[in-house]
Amino acid sequence: MDIVKVFGKNLKKYRLALGLSQEKFAEKCGLHRTYISTVERFQRNISIENVQRIADALGIEAYQLFIDDQQNQ
Repeated sequence: MDIVKVFGKNLKKYRLALGLSQEKFAEKCGLHRTYISTVERFQRNISIENVQRIADALGIEAYQLFIDDQQNQ
């Protein structure tokens, strides 16, 4: 399992489910749009603090961002 890809895919899935653009979501969690973009494109490792900020902005528990849906199918 590539944890960076799992996280990026889950972030995008949850963000889109809320109907938020990268820019609006970035504002909501206090990060820059390009930061969110690089996470969703698997180009950035992020800190635990930012994982929590992202989870809070999505309204989910942080661990949910690390669940690989592909393994559960």
